Amino acid sequence: MKIPYERRKALYGYGFISIWLIGTVLWFLIPLTESLCYCFMDNQLLKPTAGGMRKSWLPLSGGKWLGNFRYVFAADPKFKESLLSVLKSTLIQTPMILIFSLFIAVILNQKFKGRGFARAIFFLPVIIATGPVYNIISGNIASTGADSGVQFSTLFETDLVGDLLEYLGVMNISPGLTDFINTVVTNIFGLVWSSGIQILIFLAALQNIPVSAREAASMEGATAWEYFWKITLPYVSPMILANFIYTVIDSFTRTDNLVMIRVLDKQQDWDFAYASAMVWSYFAIVMAVVGIIVLFVSRYVFYEVD
Repeated sequence: MKIPYERRKALYGYGFISIWLIGTVLWFLIPLTESLCYCFMDNQLLKPTAGGMRKSWLPLSGGKWLGNFRYVFAADPKFKESLLSVLKSTLIQTPMILIFSLFIAVILNQKFKGRGFARAIFFLPVIIATGPVYNIISGNIASTGADSGVQFSTLFETDLVGDLLEYLGVMNISPGLTDFINTVVTNIFGLVWSSGIQILIFLAALQNIPVSAREAASMEGATAWEYFWKITLPYVSPMILANFIYTVIDSFTRTDNLVMIRVLDKQQDWDFAYASAMVWSYFAIVMAVVGIIVLFVSRYVFYEVD
């Protein structure tokens, strides 16, 4: 049987992605659906058995089917505290990561000796960003199980800036300012460590700025400051939105944030219904935050029109 060339190419494509489609259905969509169903089941009866999970749906009368969500937001104070802490840290760290990433990308886009090595240094955390490596470098040695009581050198101390500011008396100006400064200085290493992908995306955007725009700005006598605000920033603005979304989602889905830790604790306690309700509530909040960001930031995005 003769098959047209275009049809044959399409069949090749379906053949290549067929394994991925099967895996997506079996190990993503089905577990995702079961997790959503767990939100509306009795947490006390939802326990593993020899034949699988013993399931018991919550009654629909009196709104009891929302009992797990009521527990999450009303009876579990740790979840609300963890959620507010994650939202606060994300609100502070996201703009800092974007500003730092754009600043470093502009520098790395210049021509200087050792530019390739410098780019590799800033992208290195993306390659070795494993939990134990990050914990050791950031000073959290105990969490890796390698803490033997030996005092490490200052190479692995990331809070020296905070100690310096506290010594100078800057940390005691006001409670609100103290919390902000403490959040910033104690997470400097984390901010740098989390900026590799954003720097790479900004570099790609900077290298796509037309040469004609550079030449026109140079002929008009634009300064470097004017060139940044009039040419660079508008052309990279779509990538600012992309990096904004990526940074927010990356912050919300890290396994070391307090909400994820709380969910894993509930899961280890076999409170699967409560854990599922937490995860889906968290997912809805994350999507709402991302939607607000897209609506707000997209107004300031510059799209080149041919």
